[in-house]
Amino acid sequence: MKRFLFLLFALIIIGNISIANEINDVQCFFNEYVNAANNYSNDYFNYYDNNPTIIRVIEKEDGTEESVIVPFERYKKETIKCSKLAKLRKYKNRYFNIKITRHGKDYKIAAMRMPSTSDYKVPAHFIIGKNCNGEWKIKEESMNTKVQRFLKET
Repeated sequence: MKRFLFLLFALIIIGNISIANEINDVQCFFNEYVNAANNYSNDYFNYYDNNPTIIRVIEKEDGTEESVIVPFERYKKETIKCSKLAKLRKYKNRYFNIKITRHGKDYKIAAMRMPSTSDYKVPAHFIIGKNCNGEWKIKEESMNTKVQRFLKET
């Protein structure tokens, strides 16, 4: 019985170490992604899965919210188009209160995002998991925004 309890205890500890290592890997991946985004890296889109879900939660002027799913191809096209002006303005996102939790086989990063051109923080979350090649990728990205044009372009 003692041997069984010791083995069970050892397996629990090894499992917790494995999860802690994965959380550290996810945090490192996220830090690299933020760095690539803030430095307008050419490999920025490589951080995403093949067909990720991109969600923008628009905070309307009347205080209500509306979620819009943006097709990834449109997201890429708009990001490329806007990146030159953003780079000139030195636009960057900073993330605060980052929390990483298990989300099925994947991990969810929840944070508050603060655009460098604003004095407010808005919620954001990312679902990050491994693809078939074992590489960490963003499978879902959701960010609140006060930009109303997303409502007109759906």
